[in-house]
Amino acid sequence: MPLIVDKDLCNSCGECMDRCTMDIIRLDENGFPYKKYDECWYCGVCEEDCPENALILELPFLVK
Repeated sequence: MPLIVDKDLCNSCGECMDRCTMDIIRLDENGFPYKKYDECWYCGVCEEDCPENALILELPFLVK
C-alpha cells in the first residue's frame, strides 16, 4: 500500500523519513516522501509524527 501524501500540507521536512523504524521512506525529486521498499510494518509512526499531518498510511488489511 502506498504512503498517501497531502502535497499541499507536506513541507518536505523529512521527519517521516527520520522516524521510520524500517528505514524505508525516502524523499522523491520534489521533496515528497514515498515508501521505497515494501517491508513496511505499518506501525504508523510516520503518520503520527508528521508535524503537518500530511501523511496517511493505508493499512493493507483490517487490523482489530
